[in-house]
Amino acid sequence: MQIQVTARHGHLSDETHDRVKSKVEKLLRHFDRIMSMEVVVDLQDANKPKVDLLVSAEHKHDFVAHEQTHNLMTSVEACVHKVDQQIRKYKERVIENHRDPEVKRQAAEPVVDEVDVDVDDE
Repeated sequence: MQIQVTARHGHLSDETHDRVKSKVEKLLRHFDRIMSMEVVVDLQDANKPKVDLLVSAEHKHDFVAHEQTHNLMTSVEACVHKVDQQIRKYKERVIENHRDPEVKRQAAEPVVDEVDVDVDDE
């Protein structure tokens, strides 16, 4: 799995490059089928760096996030959070679609408790 961190209109220090890479690697905890991750940091506006995160997974699934804040690491963390939410939603959808049909049918049926009520007529 490859992680590519690039900068436009500027240069990232090695320390910043490593911090960005470590933040993005956290996505592997939730989804192990990630094939590549690409982080593009646009430093054209030095006061508000823009971060684009593209995560490519198996079976042609791409997860994309864009963020622009006043702090580079805040933007990176926001992008990672957005992609993490997309991955969780995707995994829930996959699990739901592969669930046993009997379980789906039972989940759709309303639960009705039968209550035995003795009514004494006086």
